[in-house]
Amino acid sequence: MEITTVLGMILGFACIIITILWPGAKLDDYIDVASVFIVVGGVIASTIVAYPMKTLKNLMKVMSAAFKAKNIDLNKDIDMIIDVANVARRESILAIEDSVKAMNDPFFLKGAMLVMDGIDPELVREVMEMELSYIKDRHSSSQAVILQMSSFSPAYGMIGTLVGLINMLGNLTDMDSLGPNMAIALVTTFYGVILANLIFTPIAKKLKMMGDDEILRSELLLEGLLAIQAGENPTLIRERLNAFLPHSKLKKLKDASSGG
Repeated sequence: MEITTVLGMILGFACIIITILWPGAKLDDYIDVASVFIVVGGVIASTIVAYPMKTLKNLMKVMSAAFKAKNIDLNKDIDMIIDVANVARRESILAIEDSVKAMNDPFFLKGAMLVMDGIDPELVREVMEMELSYIKDRHSSSQAVILQMSSFSPAYGMIGTLVGLINMLGNLTDMDSLGPNMAIALVTTFYGVILANLIFTPIAKKLKMMGDDEILRSELLLEGLLAIQAGENPTLIRERLNAFLPHSKLKKLKDASSGG
């Protein structure tokens, strides 16, 4: 589980609830089923109108990815690529199949199969970069949907507030109900803002960062694979792939190497 997503949402809701209860208000005053219905239902309706079903069918699965930890260890990937490079140099490029399958990465496996089939390196790069482009498009498409839902939420919150105000103004003869009705009207905007700023926008941002990490890893795997195909020395391959590491991790590796 991606603990930061869960902790962040819990902290956000806790801050809101504590702020509500601090002056002695009742939590029940902020709960209104009709407000939830118009905000949540309206966001879902507008999203369905805005996007085709093929884009929406995996939306819940995509959003759930923000709650699942992805352990991307570039150091480990580089070590595995060096192992594959050593096999290729010691035996042959055709002997890397078992090592490649052990990495359990569909992207790397697809590229390795092209290499083992003797495809020209430039064509391998072209095919795999096209695959990367499709992956980026899928990621950006899902993120765009969630960000659009974020923009729909405050809008439906305002619509709910307007509906509440119209109903309130249509019943001005009952002065005792003006305060409670005004409060209910404003609760709808409250829901819309929470959905936008605590749910949809943070999830979209988290998915973008996770997607960027995945793309970076795929680019590293591709460069390593092409270097193996070119028959480069494993030490040189490692130096090239170390450029993908964050500066802090690279510094630790250099310090560890110096200490050794």
